[in-house]
Amino acid sequence: MQHAGGSPLPPHRPGQTPSPAWSPTDHQHHPAPPPHPAPGYPGAPMPPTPHHPPQNPETTGQVTLPPGAPFSAPAPPPAMTAAPDAAATTLAVLLIGPAGAGKTSVAKYWADHRRVPTAHISLDDVREWVRSGFADPQSGWNDHSEAQYRLARRTCGFAARNFLANGISCILDDAVFPDRPVVGLGGWKRHVGPGLLPVVLLPGLEIVLERNAQRSGNRRLGDEEVARIHGRMAGWYGSGLPIIDNSHLDVPGTAHVLNETLTRSITSPPNW
Repeated sequence: MQHAGGSPLPPHRPGQTPSPAWSPTDHQHHPAPPPHPAPGYPGAPMPPTPHHPPQNPETTGQVTLPPGAPFSAPAPPPAMTAAPDAAATTLAVLLIGPAGAGKTSVAKYWADHRRVPTAHISLDDVREWVRSGFADPQSGWNDHSEAQYRLARRTCGFAARNFLANGISCILDDAVFPDRPVVGLGGWKRHVGPGLLPVVLLPGLEIVLERNAQRSGNRRLGDEEVARIHGRMAGWYGSGLPIIDNSHLDVPGTAHVLNETLTRSITSPPNW
C-alpha cells in the first residue's frame, strides 16, 4: 500500500511566530441614492450608458471566485436537530502528518467513498510537476526548495478554491509543522479560506518508521529524519486541533474516524 508522500525536515528557525490568521474584510454600507424625477420630466437624468464590468483576473472555469473569503465553514445545525453528516457536506479538509503517517492513502480513500463530489489534492504530487529544475529537499533545504514549496501550496490552494466554487469538496495533505511559519496553517487559511478544517494524523514513531521503509524513490526518508519530523509533529498536541492516532487502524478505519472527527469539527470548529 502506498502511503503518504513526505518531505525532509525544513530547518527550524527559533523565534518565529505563526503567520496571522486570515480575517475577512468588513462589508461597507453606503447610503441609498436620493430619488430622481421620473424620465421625461425636467431634471430627470439621462438613461445610463451600458457598462461592462472589468474582467476579474481571478477567474477559473465558468465560476468567478468570490473576493476575500473564498470558502466559509458550514453553518452548525440549529439546536435540537440531527448532527450534520460530514460524508454528505461540502468541505475543505487539510490532513496534516509526518512522512509515513498514511496521509495520501487516507485522503484518497476518503475522497473515493464520499456521497458528494470530492477531489484529492496532494502537495507532493503538485511539487513533482516540476521536472527539469526540481529542487529536491533531500539534496538540501535551500531557497530553491522552499520557493517551490511555496509555489506548490499556492497552486494547491487555488485548485481547492476552484473546486469549492464549483460545489466540489476537497481534501489536501501536507506535512505542516507547528513551529514553522513557512509551512504553517496561516498560509493554508489564506489560500483556501477560513472554513478549512485541519486534522492531524499522528501514529506512533514505530509505525511511521515501518511505513516509511516500505516507500521508494525520493519519498523515502532516512530513519533519523523521520524521527525528527515525528518529534516536531508532536507539537500539535495541546494545539486544539483534532488528532487521530491511526497506529492500529487500516485505511478504511482511519477514514471512518476522520468522518466522525469532521462531523464534530463542523458542529464545533477548532480554534486555530
